[in-house]
Amino acid sequence: MIAPRRFTELAAAGAAALFLLSWAVLHTGWYDDREIVDIPVYASYGTTIEDGAIPYRDIRPEYPPGALPAFVVPALLSDDEQGFRNVFEDLMALFGVAIVLLTAVALRGVGASRERTVAALALVAGFPLLLGSVVLTRFDLYPAALVAAAIAALVHRRDRLGFGLLGAAVAVKLYPAVLVPIALGYVWRRRGRREALVCLALCAGVVALAYIPFLVVAPDGVAHSLARQLSRPLQIESLGSALYLAAHHLVGLDVEMRSGHGSQNLYATGTAVTAVLLSLVQIAVLVWIWLRRPVTNEELVRWCAAALVAFVALGKVLSPQFLIWLVPAVPLVGGLRGLRASVLLALALVLTQLWFPSRYWDLARELDPLPSTLVLVRDLALVALLVVLVRDRREPARSL
Repeated sequence: MIAPRRFTELAAAGAAALFLLSWAVLHTGWYDDREIVDIPVYASYGTTIEDGAIPYRDIRPEYPPGALPAFVVPALLSDDEQGFRNVFEDLMALFGVAIVLLTAVALRGVGASRERTVAALALVAGFPLLLGSVVLTRFDLYPAALVAAAIAALVHRRDRLGFGLLGAAVAVKLYPAVLVPIALGYVWRRRGRREALVCLALCAGVVALAYIPFLVVAPDGVAHSLARQLSRPLQIESLGSALYLAAHHLVGLDVEMRSGHGSQNLYATGTAVTAVLLSLVQIAVLVWIWLRRPVTNEELVRWCAAALVAFVALGKVLSPQFLIWLVPAVPLVGGLRGLRASVLLALALVLTQLWFPSRYWDLARELDPLPSTLVLVRDLALVALLVVLVRDRREPARSL
């Protein structure tokens, strides 16, 4: 039975309060013992732009133009590094609350039951405690909130709004682009080619509005930003790297870590080829997912979740904050499939926290067996999550 609107509203309010409680707990106890932060990098971008620098011309941020407000706003509202961090965290907390509320809107759109609504909102609201302090120090809640808004708009048949929000999300961080073909097929099958192409043009127009001013004044800087993301080597936390580390510990394969491209990366015989092959597998799986062309809201959220998981699990780079990208989509999946998917997502979040940040440098500098094993198990959990989402099997009609 579909949850009444009043029930969903109350559940959303409770989940938002739970999220803020989770956020507060991250500042206490062992959550606060160790951190690996990107905030100084964000602060340097923000303060330099505040002083008059032109992004991509005078400085070269590695992120798309839509990400710049996440750096500039805290710089404008603070006077020192600690003030910047406080404002930045408050801003991310607001995006987190937005994700919770938008998840409730999407659940209403897919006709979720009371039990499904409570379970999904509980996971979204409590995920910071499962993943850990990395949530505080990365800006990924910003694009994730835009993705949540886009999915909510699409399941409520606000197609043009949904595509506009998807374009905004792509302009902040490129990964939401993997959702565009799914949304396009969804609109095409329901409303025809013309409306689908209008929506696609709207999405592309939003991305263009973000990029064109900087392409005019600093084309080389924008090209450098894109090339930096696309040319990254095999990062030490990726599935490919985890398999190399397993071979290193089991049979003595010679491997080494080298820093570069803003991360720690694994080098050994064949890692460059492995990175290429992993990317090809990732693209092949994504193309297969894109060809599903969902018709119903349930199919839409399922294949959106699958595309995001495929992009994360099979990429040559897999940073801890990438798991934030999965939170707005995976808990929306219904039935027994959704229950299994949510359990696997929670497992992947916990496994990530077990080694990041507390044991990260043991992994990167010493190639320690314990974090190496935890990384491998986490990556395999994400692969299992992908299999659960894409596998076709008969399920009970009753929504769990």
